[in-house]
Amino acid sequence: MNRALVPLDLSDTAWRHADVRAALRDRDIGALFRLVQRFTGAGQARVATAVGMTQARVNEIIKGRRVVTALEVFERIADGLDMPDQARHLLGLAAGRETAAGTAFDLATFPEVVRTYHTQATAGGEIQRQARQATELDVLAVRGLGLLGLRDSLLRPTLTRVSGPAPTLRVLLLHPEAPALAQRAEEIGESAESLAGGVRLAEARLAELAEVCEVQAYRYRILPTWRLIRLDSTVYVSSFDVGWEGHKSATYKVVETPSGPLFAGFRRMFQAMLDDGERIV
Repeated sequence: MNRALVPLDLSDTAWRHADVRAALRDRDIGALFRLVQRFTGAGQARVATAVGMTQARVNEIIKGRRVVTALEVFERIADGLDMPDQARHLLGLAAGRETAAGTAFDLATFPEVVRTYHTQATAGGEIQRQARQATELDVLAVRGLGLLGLRDSLLRPTLTRVSGPAPTLRVLLLHPEAPALAQRAEEIGESAESLAGGVRLAEARLAELAEVCEVQAYRYRILPTWRLIRLDSTVYVSSFDVGWEGHKSATYKVVETPSGPLFAGFRRMFQAMLDDGERIV
């Protein structure tokens, strides 16, 4: 359909509402449309105009007779609802599609980004399969318990496998005594003592891993922004923000390409943090 979108305007309060956030996390567009109607008073025809659909299609979605699964449709809905970045992330999308110059951003022009996952959990199976074949593994996290520090962590089975060589592991964790850790703890509603204790536990478990595979673990001191898992020429990227941890963020699969800036940029950032870090394992 070739129709100019006329965005609907939801308040910041509406986007922060628990029901709206739940609908975004579940990618339940029917529930989202019902909530949009509730908060704006818009009818189905107005919603349809905003998101570039027919009223009949919106009605089918609201009644559960049709489910939205296509990334391009999610993008169109996000644009039509003038969705803020935090809401886009909950829906599994990248941040707003306007650059500083005002040019439309199109994922198709950035072939490094080959897949988007709703959360890290939805990417978990693929990450584990790829990790079993990897020779290099880089991890940037806050405390890393869900990735490496516990027996059932996402990546630990790969590093303790009995068949074949384990990958070389490099890890960056937040310094347990850094001011940034106290700030991060406040952001997620946790005590600094608890968060620091989790980091130290992960460090102890990494020291154990060093007995069975090659491990380098470092501490960094800046406020966490990115959560990275690099497996050879692929990096899985998610973000930290106020109120959520990296594993709850949308996760993007980025592959190395000859001239792509994303993979190279994340790898360069990781190396710079490593060079500036304090090695503890």
